[in-house]
Amino acid sequence: MKRAIYCILLLSLVTGCSTLRYAKDLQSIQLVKSTRSWDGQLLPAYGTGTPEITILRIIIPPGYALPMHKHPVINAGVLLKGELTVTTDSGEVLHLKPYDPIVEVVDKWHYGINEGDKPAEIIVFYAGEEGKPLSIKKPMNNK
Repeated sequence: MKRAIYCILLLSLVTGCSTLRYAKDLQSIQLVKSTRSWDGQLLPAYGTGTPEITILRIIIPPGYALPMHKHPVINAGVLLKGELTVTTDSGEVLHLKPYDPIVEVVDKWHYGINEGDKPAEIIVFYAGEEGKPLSIKKPMNNK
């Protein structure tokens, strides 16, 4: 009986009668592969602590500016919807449109702003360390 079931399964695979999809239907599109952040700087070495992966879905309303901040860990993302402009404190600017990837700057002050009229939605992957923050907000000057 087992042999008959095996033969039926094998026949259905060979003749294409199966509901399984073939590898020709699979697509893999590399959006980015880099050793550098978007501003051209080499990415730092990974830390020695316990690795921790975090994935965030961030939705930025139209006209909203994120506060000036920096990331002590490597992170990268893909803008899914809307528009986003990222600016460093030294004046470097990156404009993102849907499906644009970003390898974020590390330990460099920057902010993002949604200058569009629709929410900007981005998925960000952080390769950090357990107990280490993903972002650090820049302290306000009290002068």
